[in-house]
Amino acid sequence: MALLEVRDLAVHYPVKTPLFARKRFLKAVDGVSFSIDRGEIVGLVGESGCGKSTLGRALVKLENPIRGEIILDGVDLASVKGKALRRMRRKFQMIFQDPYGSLNPRMTVFAALDEVIALHFDLPLKERRAKAMELLELVGLPPEVLDRYPHQFSGGQRQRIGIARALAAEPDLVVADEPVSALDVSVQASIVNLLEDIQKSKNTAFLFIAHDLAVVEHISDRILVMYLGNIVEEAPAAELIANPLHPYTRTLLEAVPVLSESGSVKPFNVPPADTVSQIDVPAGCPFFPRCPIASERCRNEKPRLLPVGDGKHRCSCFSAQEK
Repeated sequence: MALLEVRDLAVHYPVKTPLFARKRFLKAVDGVSFSIDRGEIVGLVGESGCGKSTLGRALVKLENPIRGEIILDGVDLASVKGKALRRMRRKFQMIFQDPYGSLNPRMTVFAALDEVIALHFDLPLKERRAKAMELLELVGLPPEVLDRYPHQFSGGQRQRIGIARALAAEPDLVVADEPVSALDVSVQASIVNLLEDIQKSKNTAFLFIAHDLAVVEHISDRILVMYLGNIVEEAPAAELIANPLHPYTRTLLEAVPVLSESGSVKPFNVPPADTVSQIDVPAGCPFFPRCPIASERCRNEKPRLLPVGDGKHRCSCFSAQEK
């Protein structure tokens, strides 16, 4: 059985409209379904504004869905509240995008970690401090930094502290919301390798959210591609990169700069700029206005995310499904 099962999840935000006008909603997440197995790293990729972060925040109950199920270890988080939710939070945690804004500047590293440890474990202070040191060692930081403040660390070190805090509850699932996008390229690889090491040593499952396909390909077992609040393609990482079926996925791959043999960057096809608003999503396929192979059917009918080929590859494109 999958660790996490998401079914028809939707997060809509009301949009301000004139008095007596029809209510309108921004459909940040619009009927998403997928699963994550124990110890699996699933990548979630898409352009900025496609709903990736909203989906991640909904999974850890920082956003309230209007419908759908979030079943973690047999419990539907969408319906859990109060004390029951606080107990369940030990099973899922989040690594935030901004290493500079996610740590309280007035709290030492130990205070930030102990806030989580004391909440979920009935341990005396000495043992909590020892556990905090173990967490720092796990993320590659020396124990002597335990009593320092966030401003005394670099961005990469702060993100390691954020990862340690997420792991302090010993969760089964960690949602990593673009954890390397705010860091220098030289630091990104070390953070990605750290998450891979944690996954192998702790059997922790990750939803790794990013817009950089190269990073997602490197770390993920499986990749989900998101567009305008919808999952449009899903496949094992190597299969998706080698054989993208959805036109949007192909557009994302074409937008990745590739070095030529001479060392210069080859020109690539820039995705069209006339993107559709998540408020006025087309009645048919959401990618229809940008799609180079769209048919009249795509204008009027929304394709479902269905298995293609051996079943491990899913795609919501009529053209791919008919092959």
